[in-house]
Amino acid sequence: MLQTLQQQGLRHVVLCPGSRSGPLALAAAGLKRSGLITLSTAIDERSAGFHALGRSTASGVATAVITTSGTAVANLLPAAVEADRSSQPLLLISADRPLRLKNKGANQTVNQEAFLTPVCRWCGSGPLDGLNTGLDHELRALAQNAWRHLHQQPGPVHLNVPFEEPLLPDLNQQYAFWNQWNRSEPEAITHTPELWTPASNNAAPALDPDQPGVIVAGPWRGLSSTLEPYQAALIAWQQRSGWPVLADPLAASPNGLSGVIRYWDLLLPHGLSQLPANTQVLRLGSMPASRRLEAWLESQQGPQLLITEADPRPLDPLEIAQQWSGGLSQWWQQLSPQLNAIPAGSCAPTPQTRSVLESWENADAAVGKRLSALLPIQGAANEPALMVALAQLLPAALPVMLAASSPVRDWQAFAAGDTGRRRCFSFRGASGIDGTLSLALGLAAELGPTVLITGDLALLHDSNGWLLASAAQLPLFVLLIDNAGGGIFEQLPIETTPSDGFDQLFAMPQRVDPLALAAAHSIPVRQLACLDDLPTALEWGLASPRPALLRVCTDRRSDAKLRRDLREAVQQRSSLS
Repeated sequence: MLQTLQQQGLRHVVLCPGSRSGPLALAAAGLKRSGLITLSTAIDERSAGFHALGRSTASGVATAVITTSGTAVANLLPAAVEADRSSQPLLLISADRPLRLKNKGANQTVNQEAFLTPVCRWCGSGPLDGLNTGLDHELRALAQNAWRHLHQQPGPVHLNVPFEEPLLPDLNQQYAFWNQWNRSEPEAITHTPELWTPASNNAAPALDPDQPGVIVAGPWRGLSSTLEPYQAALIAWQQRSGWPVLADPLAASPNGLSGVIRYWDLLLPHGLSQLPANTQVLRLGSMPASRRLEAWLESQQGPQLLITEADPRPLDPLEIAQQWSGGLSQWWQQLSPQLNAIPAGSCAPTPQTRSVLESWENADAAVGKRLSALLPIQGAANEPALMVALAQLLPAALPVMLAASSPVRDWQAFAAGDTGRRRCFSFRGASGIDGTLSLALGLAAELGPTVLITGDLALLHDSNGWLLASAAQLPLFVLLIDNAGGGIFEQLPIETTPSDGFDQLFAMPQRVDPLALAAAHSIPVRQLACLDDLPTALEWGLASPRPALLRVCTDRRSDAKLRRDLREAVQQRSSLS
């Protein structure tokens, strides 16, 4: 079964400890010895699931997690939920007791086959009386079905595999098996299933590039293998239409994309000039995390087309866009022959479109200059200034993962000058903070040197990820913004009584020294004294070939006020101009 998965493309397995999963562990170890897969271990199944999801997201190919029976399977649910909402392949293989022990009070025997069903693309089972009762062709078919469901409409798949005792062969039996094992059987399968696409009679809806419009690029949730054609189509449509682009930092915008309005989150709602009536909107992927953008989209009177990457589920919370799920590249391929038939010279952006773009670009440039003046890289650290500085100081093309709370929002608002210079990740399918460190380690395992920008609660929530970090020695630089609790809640209109109720009920600061906790896992640590020292601190962290932690302490209350003041300053300046 595992060999068939490997022959279809499985490259890495994350193994969790257990007895009932012993046969799977020995099989995975044998494939590893033969150089067919790589193997890592994790004692926390929740951490293992997120680590595998990070690897899958970076590679575009499913990573597998193997667990034993019982609550081990339940711990996979958070990662499965995120994989489902993020549309990323994740293979979850659990060992189980045979049918004869079910619903009889047997030890470590639960209805685990149903735990992950609501969020999985497909759930398969080995023979209920034990895997040993299955024929080889049946096990190969099981693996092939799993792989197809993982990648056609990408998402999580659960294989629940019952094992009857005896579970483990002795050493002589193991040596005999591996000596006769023919690694070339069955015949290798080297292709990845084609992505799901709409029915052939579902033609791509058209927009008119010769009329005014705007592109709103939300978080990219396709497979990494399809990113290049997506980016090429985005460039082609923008060049043909001349439309401005409002891009989420997670949109995987290509370097060289024209018309990008970087500081749209600060400029909305009043900082961008009025659009002509019936302006078209091309929306790509899910909605960016911006209430201002949602309100702005609702105010538009023209047609809106939402294109998703092989995800047919409704993804418009505003319920105002027509949705087409064939992907931007396929959309452009269907429309471009019609557009190319127009005589040369007659397809340049209209004067009205050029005027809007020029006005928006001028406003955007003014915000960038204003932020640089208001937020210098000096003095005590604050979170908006830190984001401006990181966008300037981090090497181009270095991947960044942003924790799904304040960091991703602040990067969107204040590090927008960085758009197109690097790939940014943030797992906002379900927008949870669980698994933050383990996810980032999974990205680093596939992409090489990576930066994680996280808050203190998100990092502490996944502190078992440090076990993976110390064992794997992956090149992950963790930049911890420690604002003593949930800084995101300071930005919400929450009032509590008595005065200390806010910290207890919402911010929840923890009495844990994050430097000591990381150091206990043999992670090099450093404390930033002021923003003036940031360039040197970044050089230190990025030079490390293994995980390192830089702690930056900020004041969440004063930073919340600073964010409000900066937004008001941008809006006032825009209204005057």
